[in-house]
Amino acid sequence: MTTVSPAETGRRYSGCSSDTGVTMAKARTAYVCSECGADYSKWQGQCSACGAWDTVAEIVLESAAAAKSPASRRSGWAGKVDAPKVMALRDVQQGEDVRVSTGIGEFDRVLGGGLVEGAVVLVGGDPGIGKSTLLLQALARMSGTLPGLYVTGEESLAQVAGRAVRLGLSLDGLHALAETGIERILEHAASLKPRLIIADSIQTLWTESLTAAPGSVSQVRESAARLVRYAKETGTAVFLVGHVTKEGGIAGPRVLEHMVDAVLYFEGDSGSRFRVMRAFKNRFGAVNELGVFAMGEKGLKEVANPSAIFLSGASAQQPGSCIMVTREGTRPLLVEVQALVDASPLSNPRRVAVGMEGNRLAMLLAVLHRHGGIVTGDQDVFVNVVGGMRVQETAVDLPVLLAVLSSLRDAPLPDKTIAFGEVGLSGEIRPVPNGEERLKEAATHGFVRAIVPRANAPKAGAYKGMEVIPVERLAEALEHI
Repeated sequence: MTTVSPAETGRRYSGCSSDTGVTMAKARTAYVCSECGADYSKWQGQCSACGAWDTVAEIVLESAAAAKSPASRRSGWAGKVDAPKVMALRDVQQGEDVRVSTGIGEFDRVLGGGLVEGAVVLVGGDPGIGKSTLLLQALARMSGTLPGLYVTGEESLAQVAGRAVRLGLSLDGLHALAETGIERILEHAASLKPRLIIADSIQTLWTESLTAAPGSVSQVRESAARLVRYAKETGTAVFLVGHVTKEGGIAGPRVLEHMVDAVLYFEGDSGSRFRVMRAFKNRFGAVNELGVFAMGEKGLKEVANPSAIFLSGASAQQPGSCIMVTREGTRPLLVEVQALVDASPLSNPRRVAVGMEGNRLAMLLAVLHRHGGIVTGDQDVFVNVVGGMRVQETAVDLPVLLAVLSSLRDAPLPDKTIAFGEVGLSGEIRPVPNGEERLKEAATHGFVRAIVPRANAPKAGAYKGMEVIPVERLAEALEHI
């Protein structure tokens, strides 16, 4: 079995016979392996070229006329349509991005400051987390400045209208369409000419050009491709709602995340009223930017002070707890790290980390033993980041070790103390980015003591009322507590 490029695949299925001189009928679809690119005349479960399973999917072959026709694009939210042309980058005029506010501050923050024309945003999250609620709220608030169309493939129009009424939203200016066929959706969009389209959800859409069932890899990819093309040609912003798998990823092909401009994930515990939206990809803003919302009777409300919800609010410091300052996107946040150390009845003690990488916890415990003289080899160690947060940066190293030692000794850390810093394998405390912003955030919330890397320590007296303790080695940090 040979491996061919997508262009060669298109020529193979749309070419003409050189022997007879008669133009062959152009095939509309083909079956191509997403791993190696091998093509087949019909679907099969395993690719015989690379041996991968469930990678052969049906694709639509673009006709020659469509391939030659230049894609139009719209300049500005209501500008004229121009045909693209090749230009030298130094001759390109760079204008400011036109951004439209969604009316929800935390949503604008995650998007990078607002919605950009022609942007395609994929929003994923667990069922019932609030994806449809947030997008419907944003659509209602932008209806006066940005006419939109809510396309639902999972609910009836009565259900959508009822939800809008329960949320207290005005129905004036809101347009909805209950449809799953991508061709008919684009026909209605061409007639109504909305500047914003919400497709809820992408897994329910299907195209007549494919025989696969809705929700299959090929249907999701082709439906998304049609919407992306429409968004770029007309300058219409598009939100795609995506289901998630049990592993936590967006259901459908991985290429779906590469096709869109931004990928946003809704996170949160089903038992908590707080929701966190995180940007995992954003061509128009910062990655890992965080937006915090609270679910109420009238839908999602933005949280003005996110640091407050991640703190326990206990009147006195408890053993096994340490407050750290993490940085998510463009702002620092105060987060509580808790640790529980207990004698293990097992021959192989457990190391459980929630909200941080488990392998890093095992490494930090080894450093604590080697350079701090603290033995936890016969103890079960559990670490949790409060509030459902997931800290991915190395600034969590020092707070984790201080919380572990506090739990092991059953002695709380000094009250109103924060810490941050990366711990190296040789026991050194390495600096982390934006140290001064972290200290300023801690001082704003009334903390009076900070254990930080020496390279992050400000000048003496920079923060009145706060004692900054610079440390270079892990042993120094342990001595101070």
